[in-house]
Amino acid sequence: MKPLIGITGRRYRLELIKGSDRRYGDRCVDSYMSDFGTRIAQAGGLPVNLSYDTDAGEVCQRLDGVVITGGQDLHPACWGGDASVVRDVDPRLDTMVHDIERDVYELALVQAALDQGIPVLGVCRGMQVLNVALGGTLVDDLPDSEVQHLSQEAALTDGTADHVVTFEPGSIVSGLFGSSGVTNSWHHQAVEQCGSGLVVTGRAADGVVEAIEIPGSPVLGVQWHPEWMKSVDPTMTWIVEEAVKRM
Repeated sequence: MKPLIGITGRRYRLELIKGSDRRYGDRCVDSYMSDFGTRIAQAGGLPVNLSYDTDAGEVCQRLDGVVITGGQDLHPACWGGDASVVRDVDPRLDTMVHDIERDVYELALVQAALDQGIPVLGVCRGMQVLNVALGGTLVDDLPDSEVQHLSQEAALTDGTADHVVTFEPGSIVSGLFGSSGVTNSWHHQAVEQCGSGLVVTGRAADGVVEAIEIPGSPVLGVQWHPEWMKSVDPTMTWIVEEAVKRM
């Protein structure tokens, strides 16, 4: 049997979708970037979207792997950040504002997956969720540097020459990529202090954290978007292979 891989996403009102019927525009839809589902399926997994309504502990009893996806910033209340940046806007009407319901669900999902030994892949925001779930902190807003982290490139892209990530020997990512690799990048926050058990295994040239892991466990966070790399990114195959081991 193929491993069942749960993928998180967003919830927003149908009226945000161009061309949707106005009669039910105030109803909500749950969605995730289909590139995740496509890449997971290509790697041999069965992708499923995880609604906020699924109990984290119960759904993890049925899953073989979990992917925490990208998106808006975590609410600063989750990790002690600057609350002045929070806008009083309904996240169902603006997918870029803080969504505390999503935060609470994904933080609980990470903890449940770790408690049950399920492989976890955190992508961009998802890496930050992984870190915060274990007590870590974030950089509120990255300063300008020689590396462009909030790229203006459109997906799909393998990134630009300035965004070289160097990986620690013996890490999961070094096993997948070698000593370094060029990745795409769309983020303005980053991991600051690692949460309990996590270690930094990848950094950009300016020192920004690009990969974190729990040594000896199938837990990996990457700051780039493997689902939007033009090339096949081995982290998507990794989560499926680790899920198979658990079956």
